[in-house]
Amino acid sequence: MIAATFLTGFKLIVGLMTGSLGILSEALHSALDLIASAITFFSVRISDKPADKEHNYGHGKIENLSALAQTLLLVITCFWIIYEAQDRLLSGNTEIDVNAWSYIVVISAILIDISRSRALSKVAKKYNSQALEADALHFSTDVWSSAVVLLGLICANFGYFYADSIAALFVAMIVLFVSYRLGKKAVDVLLDKAPAEAKEKVEALLSEYAQVVDFHSVKVRSAGADTFIKFNIHLTPDTSLKAAHELCDEIEWRINSIIPRSEVYIHPEPIRRSKIE
Repeated sequence: MIAATFLTGFKLIVGLMTGSLGILSEALHSALDLIASAITFFSVRISDKPADKEHNYGHGKIENLSALAQTLLLVITCFWIIYEAQDRLLSGNTEIDVNAWSYIVVISAILIDISRSRALSKVAKKYNSQALEADALHFSTDVWSSAVVLLGLICANFGYFYADSIAALFVAMIVLFVSYRLGKKAVDVLLDKAPAEAKEKVEALLSEYAQVVDFHSVKVRSAGADTFIKFNIHLTPDTSLKAAHELCDEIEWRINSIIPRSEVYIHPEPIRRSKIE
C-alpha cells in the first residue's frame, strides 16, 4: 500500500509534466493498485476470522469477493485508457515531452513491482490466499505494462510520439487479460466450482488404500484459503467401528498434509456382500 501510494503520486506528477498518456495510464493503474491493496488488506483480516454461528464455514469467501472487486476496478481502468488512447491517435495530438524523469519513474515502478510481486506470491502460496495471489498476479503484469510504456517513451524520444498512445493501448490489453483470469477464478470459487487439482489428489490418495473397497461422491469446494472436502468410502461389512474410525482419521490427516487448511468429512459405509462376491 505504501509502494502504491508512492508510485501513484510519482507517476501522476511526471505524467502531467510530460503529457505522456502511457505514464498517466500507469498512474491511474497504480491508484487502483492502492485501492485493490487496501481491499485485500481488509478482506484478508476479515477472512481469517474463525467460523461462528452465522457463518458456519468461516469468512473465507470475503477474499474471493475482494478478488472480484479488483477485477472490476481493472476493467474500469482499461476502458478509460482505451478511450483516451484512441482519442489521441485519431486527433493526432500525440506529442509529449520526454525527459529523464519519464525514465526514472517507469524504471522505479518496474523494480518495485518485481519485489512486491515476489513477496506477495511467496506468502500467497504459503497461506493458500486467493486475495494475495490476485495481488501478486496483478503486480507481475504491472511489470510488463511498465515495460511497454518504457518502450513507448524510447520511441517517442526519437520523434515517434504516437508510440506512447499505442503503448497505453497495450497496457490496457494486458490489464484486460489479467482481469479475465482474476475474475474467472473469483467467480468459480463463489459459485463453488470444484478445484480439479484438489479433487484429483483426494481420489489418487483414496485409491492407495486396500481397505477402501470403493469410494464415491467426492465433493470439493473452496472458500478463501480454506478447502472443504467430503466423500463416501465403502468398507467390508466385517470392519469394526474402531478400525473404520482409525482409517478415517488417517485419511483425513493425509489429506490435510497435501491440501493445507482443508476440512474433511468422511462417510464410511459397508459394501454389499453381493458386490464383494
